[in-house]
Amino acid sequence: MTLTPAQARMPDGGASPPVVVAPREFPTNKGGLCQKGWTSASLLTASDRLTVPLVRDRTVDAQGVVTRGGLRPVTWDEALDRVVDGITTIQAESGRDAVAVFGGGGLTNEKAYALGKLARTVLRTANIDYNGRFCMASAAAGANRAFGADRGLPFPLADLAGADAVLLLGSNLAETMPPSVQHLAGVRSRGGLVVVDPRRTATAALTGPPEGPSQGVHLQPVPGTDLVVLLALLHVVWSEGLADDDHLAERVSGVEDVRRAVAAWWPERAETVCGIGADDLRRVARLLAAASPSHGGRGAYVLTGRGVEQSTQGTATVTAAINLALALGLPGRAGSGYGAITGQGNGQGGREHGQKADQLPGYRAIGDPAARAHVAAVWGVDPDSLPGPGRPAVELLRSLGMPGGPRALLVHGSNVLVSAPDATRVAERLDALDLLVVCDLVPSETALRADVVLPVTQWAEEEGTMTSLEGRVIRRRQAVTPPEGVRSELWVFAELARRLGSTVSFPLEPAAVFDELARASAGGVADYSGLSHARLDADEAAGGPGLFWPVPAAPAVPPAERAEPAPPTEPSEPARAQVHTGPEEPRWGGAHPGTPRLFLDRFHTPDGRARMVAVDHVGPSDDLRPDAPVYLVTGRVLQHYQSGAQTRRVADLDRIVPGPFVEMHPILGFRLGIRDGDPVRLTSARGDVRAPARWSDGIRTDTVFMPFHWSGAGSVNRITTDATDPVSGMPEFKVCAVAVAPDPGAGPGPAAGLDAGAELDPGAEPDAGADVDRVRERSEEVVA
Repeated sequence: MTLTPAQARMPDGGASPPVVVAPREFPTNKGGLCQKGWTSASLLTASDRLTVPLVRDRTVDAQGVVTRGGLRPVTWDEALDRVVDGITTIQAESGRDAVAVFGGGGLTNEKAYALGKLARTVLRTANIDYNGRFCMASAAAGANRAFGADRGLPFPLADLAGADAVLLLGSNLAETMPPSVQHLAGVRSRGGLVVVDPRRTATAALTGPPEGPSQGVHLQPVPGTDLVVLLALLHVVWSEGLADDDHLAERVSGVEDVRRAVAAWWPERAETVCGIGADDLRRVARLLAAASPSHGGRGAYVLTGRGVEQSTQGTATVTAAINLALALGLPGRAGSGYGAITGQGNGQGGREHGQKADQLPGYRAIGDPAARAHVAAVWGVDPDSLPGPGRPAVELLRSLGMPGGPRALLVHGSNVLVSAPDATRVAERLDALDLLVVCDLVPSETALRADVVLPVTQWAEEEGTMTSLEGRVIRRRQAVTPPEGVRSELWVFAELARRLGSTVSFPLEPAAVFDELARASAGGVADYSGLSHARLDADEAAGGPGLFWPVPAAPAVPPAERAEPAPPTEPSEPARAQVHTGPEEPRWGGAHPGTPRLFLDRFHTPDGRARMVAVDHVGPSDDLRPDAPVYLVTGRVLQHYQSGAQTRRVADLDRIVPGPFVEMHPILGFRLGIRDGDPVRLTSARGDVRAPARWSDGIRTDTVFMPFHWSGAGSVNRITTDATDPVSGMPEFKVCAVAVAPDPGAGPGPAAGLDAGAELDPGAEPDAGADVDRVRERSEEVVA
């Protein structure tokens, strides 16, 4: 975006947002913004913006019963003293791991790095994780296992435009990242877009109308069976001789184990499990093969999203997607590959620099002695003083307030009370803590449960960097001054370190923090050592395409060599990418040019070969049964984001979709006696939620869908399961079994047919009378 200071006043006399937001001509969004982007400045003037610290007092009666009072405003000194006194007492009584930290994928790289440093050097606790465990953990585990590196897209997003086929599994890009749809225009024109989703989403509608010119294929599997779809596609690729055998022989290990494993998943057998016709599975496998370079195609991509990754077999599903891509010879070639669609603003950078339970900056493993020694040297501490791996997010939340578990929790950039699975139990665990500290910009549901709330800066009020889903490091610049009383989290970290008696340095300037991050990442998988704010600014000022990690620092150049004539002009991004493929590349002018495309020469494994790993289908942890005969799937809507703590405060967005809904097929509605707009109750083994029905003939008749952006009675994560993937620790948000019934006690609810593609007219009222035909058109309108 480009932000311009605004001077005008709104007609009602109130203060207008302090900046005007405009889309920017950038390679990823190409001048486009979604509704959340257009309205983002409204959050800067949210009516309930936090501007003073808050604390909650506790009293204990003679019987030992604790009573929690309300939150009251205090000075920063009093608030920080409360935090420091609590941490000191708890760690003295129960050990360092009795204090835990929970971060977020929305933090800048600088804040994520400093948070991890605070946990390891000042608190010296192993218990740190972040909400990226709910987002990218399975994709990261699968990519690291196969390629030795995890960058969501190991190629620029714009590369998708040239492909003949794109297989998109479990991602609704048209609603979650609308500007990215532009990059699918080419593959759609060639009939090569394949979308795997149990719903006819706005993205699935891009494959073309049921009757009309085809722009691709939409497969609607039984929820929780995406892995079967992939195993069957790979079976067809091998059984019909469509694999790139030369690529496999030269660059891949583990091939025979996988070939034997998928032999059991012939299309007719797969059809009985996933519900996709055998002929359709063969058709898609042949389409992907025809698009692959080994068969003379322009190229193909296999992309995964949360819909297939948020599962107890999420890592296995990602692995199967990578296996399919490798068999077709896609990864390691320009114009083809495998990638994962990152789900948070800094979901990529947020997982690279130390807020994951098992990680140090630069995507280093915390258990690696060499990594510990390197990072400890940058931090000026003894490597032996650094804690080991901690608990992943779900396990960490389960342990709060339990015997031997953390007694205090510091939360940054996350609203776990809405975004975590089995949220009712999460609320119980938060209440069991002796100290809950939340840094936030608005009173989120988690902040309202805290003992100490610290008001911090938000996006347009701070400097820093973010890393895009394609590994491109992007500058964020301060556009407005934060309200009086609000502090940067970098300042909060430095103050806590000082008050806790630490001698470890915590710089306050984001540029200085980034320079330290760069040094700490040097030699790691995600190497930023050749970057700085100044270099990023200079690249942008020169109209450059940005810099993709790894960007290692150049070795020192002797003076005589520096006197050589100026280097040639850098080639275009595609040309540069094909020559420079990793940290051992040559440099122009002593500065590494970045790595837009990974793996063109070798994979980031010890022997340079990608790893295929045999996997098999097990099924959801919470499958259908007589008392829960319907699948529940969850996801986002166009107007809202994550826990909704920010977007629900934007009036234009809230007006269009003011609350949750239960999307169901009219056939299921008729069978259960539920009309469009009727109040509905969903019940799982963990509890129940309520919301109005929204009829749609674009969803399977055995499935209902709820968005997860709300709290209270419509908070769907109160009934999702917290069962986790054994490899990644990712919870199984995306599928569980529920009973669906009318909820007559609720009375008439808000109409379910709200138009998700409506124009943002502040004076417009939502269409409360939308009928089934209107709902059916919803996806096409969103795309338009």
